[in-house]
Amino acid sequence: MNRAVIVICDGLRADLITPELTPNLHRLGAGGRIFANHRSVFPSTTRTTSASIATGCLPARHGLDGNCVAINEGDGLFAISTGRVDFRDRLRAATGGTLRVPTLAERLKDSGGSIVYSNVSTGAAYFQDPDGYGTVYHRSGSYGPGLTEIAGPEHLEVSHDAAGDTAMTARFCQDALRERKPALAVLWQCEPDHTQHSVPLGSPAHREAIAGADANAAQVAETVDALNEEGEDILLIVAADHGHETVGQVIPLETLLIEAGLKDSECSSDVVVASNGFSAAIYVSEAARPRIGALTSFLATLDGIDGILTGQELADVGQRADAALAIAVTTRKTDDENEFGVRGISDAIFDPFDNTTAPGLGQHGGLGLYEQHPFLFIRGGGFQTGTASQIESSAIDLAPTILRHLGVSWEGMDGKPLPPA
Repeated sequence: MNRAVIVICDGLRADLITPELTPNLHRLGAGGRIFANHRSVFPSTTRTTSASIATGCLPARHGLDGNCVAINEGDGLFAISTGRVDFRDRLRAATGGTLRVPTLAERLKDSGGSIVYSNVSTGAAYFQDPDGYGTVYHRSGSYGPGLTEIAGPEHLEVSHDAAGDTAMTARFCQDALRERKPALAVLWQCEPDHTQHSVPLGSPAHREAIAGADANAAQVAETVDALNEEGEDILLIVAADHGHETVGQVIPLETLLIEAGLKDSECSSDVVVASNGFSAAIYVSEAARPRIGALTSFLATLDGIDGILTGQELADVGQRADAALAIAVTTRKTDDENEFGVRGISDAIFDPFDNTTAPGLGQHGGLGLYEQHPFLFIRGGGFQTGTASQIESSAIDLAPTILRHLGVSWEGMDGKPLPPA
């Protein structure tokens, strides 16, 4: 039976893959096929991209709009972080379901199954397999098929940092790769994203976090190489979900809308701002939809806002244009360097759920050049070694590439299998 393995180094942008910073990843890329024009989805957030990797679909299809969304639990729209432990269950209660399309876990439940080891937020981890078709290990709660709780020593008890990633990687290599051998095994590290949110990009602490992720990816690759030498045919995908840029100013968008009389109050459900870092989704209730024109006109006057997406423009970036999400805004971005010489500075939207968004630190979620350019390497499964593809690839292309290798249909996905040569 063919197998596939995904390793995600969360938040690692492509231009930081260098012989000095990431010697192991640099060698991995040289020994496989590099997809030099790989892109995230919009917004370039971990939870949205996780769902896109799991489903092969854009947010308009799978339904997880961002790291923060607005839902109606019976009292009107309100913003909620999709990283909450209870978000999946609250979404199901409010809408009758989770993701709107099948995940890899669902497609593979009768074809070898799937195991996910994840050390990021619960939202990003659980939306790899929100309905429990396979097995998901996460520090906040692990579960098997049927969402059956995994407790005791079998639960993944690791810290949310580089040390936790390292402990998780060792267990993943032994448990998922060598012993249980599912059709699909996913390892999602929290680093370097976790550290990038709290330190300047390029700083010593940032470089240390990258080094840890680099070493863990090498451990997985070495395990896969050994198994392939024993006669297996394992497709190895090593990638990031998005990149990071440096925060410039932080825009208090919701406050500005209230002051302009375009949102009734901080807790009102007429107009709801859901920040995704370098972008924000603005949800509008049915009663407030006549304000959309005034909203877009006002947004165009704000310092730091450089993109206002409505209607077909929302559809063009992979979001629904026929639902409560009425407007998306992106922020001003430059190619300037930060204090450590790392390019890319973008303004951010204030996020009441995330106290790490501050000038000088790392962030993502918009359409900036560097945050939208994570890396992607593929080895094995017939992919030509030592080559680079210049086609534009996306997070939505990983799932169909995996299913092709496993001999399972990818019908209904937005993405396409990537060319092996």
